[in-house]
Amino acid sequence: MAHMGHTCSSLRTLKGLSMSPESTPSGTSANEYFSALLRVLTNVMESQSEPIARAADVLARAVAKGGILHTFGTGHSHLIAEELYYRAGGLVSVNPILFDALMLHRDPTLSTNLERLSGLAEVILKSETISPLDVALVISNSGANAVSVEIAEDLHRRGVSVIGITSLTHANSSESRAGASRRLHEIADIVIDNGGVVGDAIVTVEGFDQRVAPTSTALGAAIANAIVAQTVANLVAMGHHPRVYTSANTEGGDAANAESHQFAPSKKKAQ
Repeated sequence: MAHMGHTCSSLRTLKGLSMSPESTPSGTSANEYFSALLRVLTNVMESQSEPIARAADVLARAVAKGGILHTFGTGHSHLIAEELYYRAGGLVSVNPILFDALMLHRDPTLSTNLERLSGLAEVILKSETISPLDVALVISNSGANAVSVEIAEDLHRRGVSVIGITSLTHANSSESRAGASRRLHEIADIVIDNGGVVGDAIVTVEGFDQRVAPTSTALGAAIANAIVAQTVANLVAMGHHPRVYTSANTEGGDAANAESHQFAPSKKKAQ
């Protein structure tokens, strides 16, 4: 990837200076989180460059042929699915698969129960237009919830290339919740490991018996946007001029986005 070597070198320098909690400037839990997040992000950049490159290659070829990117996640993972939609600097060819009851703004307990419900994926996908030309990005930190797994399985059966973002450490852990027949990483065509720890939270506070501050959202958003960045670069190298949104809070942004949005995938009203 362009400029990857320079970036890796810069982050390795940072890693050598301040990656351990003991070396944070003030020893605060806030700085411990930043240091831990940077350490994991550096590891993702170095260890996951190959699947990220493959994901971008598959997506670029799909978009060049008129395909789109479907994104899906439940609970907090839906934030990453929505991150790529109608986003400044983001591809226009994105369709987030959104289902209100699987989000957190209505009832987080209901969302948690529903994401484990086998059969719901089939109902959700009935409202979506899917083509074998398309690509899907499915995000699940645990990789175990039935809806995410079955969304990936269903789309895979339809000939859609499935990219999965997950924590392999969590998915393969003995502490991972039992009951899932398959995990996301066993289904996805391309698996990107977000490098997260079991349970997601990464900071230990002295005198407190639980870890705090999760990493999956920050890492997932970084991975997703890295795929977009490389996809656009690939499309340009192929001689295309991909449609990308601009910030609505810049001069001419509204007009530019209105023009681009005419070419966006048709989005039905969320259930």
